[in-house]
Amino acid sequence: MSPSGRKLAREMGVEPRELTGSGRGGRVTKDDLLKREPAQAASIPAAPDQSSESRPPAAVVVQTAPQAESQERITRKPMTPIRKRIAQRLVSVRQNTAMLTTFNEADMTEVLQLRKKHGEHFQSRHNVKLGFMSLFVRACCQALREFPDVNASIEGDDILYHNFCDIGVAVGSEKGLVVPVLRSAESMTLAEIELAIAGFGEKVRSNRLALADLEGGTFTVSNGGVYGSLLSTPILNPPQSGVLGMHAIQERAVVRDGEIVIRPMMYLALSYDHRIVDGREAVGFLKRVKEYVEEPEEMLLEG
Repeated sequence: MSPSGRKLAREMGVEPRELTGSGRGGRVTKDDLLKREPAQAASIPAAPDQSSESRPPAAVVVQTAPQAESQERITRKPMTPIRKRIAQRLVSVRQNTAMLTTFNEADMTEVLQLRKKHGEHFQSRHNVKLGFMSLFVRACCQALREFPDVNASIEGDDILYHNFCDIGVAVGSEKGLVVPVLRSAESMTLAEIELAIAGFGEKVRSNRLALADLEGGTFTVSNGGVYGSLLSTPILNPPQSGVLGMHAIQERAVVRDGEIVIRPMMYLALSYDHRIVDGREAVGFLKRVKEYVEEPEEMLLEG
């Protein structure tokens, strides 16, 4: 038989030796195969060395096991209402703002020394620890006075400039990220800021956070450093036009007065709505926050 004839015989499940050929020299032709009655072809038993091509495909068996295994390894749960709301707002930010992020870093030496020097007295007097968040909230309030565009928002075709600083403080919880607001934070002392933040944390843990605690806000501060984040891009909390991201403090080699020294450094990130805030204002704002943090005495005297 020709090669094509042998291939056809395999596909039909026919043994060529059992056929009578009509071709030259008794060769079995394609016509001999095609003329063979189906019933007769079906009655011919398979040869002992039949190839796997005539067997049922093994893919059907192989596919069933992974499907059963994947069903056991995957747990499907519906999204909670708060997670749905968070997802909707995050997608809305991407679609409805021109978000951009600028970065800088702050030398935390002076802040750490300030906390070490006054931390014990601060806690004994106010019954709360002196944390980083209150110092950064104070620094942002001071900087927002100088860069009001970062504290503004868009309403229709108008820009609303806020003459106050309602600072949102991002707080992580088991149900998701919530951002309670410090009202008129520019007039609060460091102790009042720390006590308010501690109160928000207790409300979150006891599920007593009210909707009024989350409404409003002109600017947000988020501290991913408490979770170990070294650098990230914070996302805006609409309709706000700016959010500051704090990160973990890490000792790094930096140059001071021409010498390489080790300093506790923190990366800072400012995400802003480019529709309102230009790059110059964004960079200037973040640089001013950095300067206040690196020289906290100036910030505290101005406050």
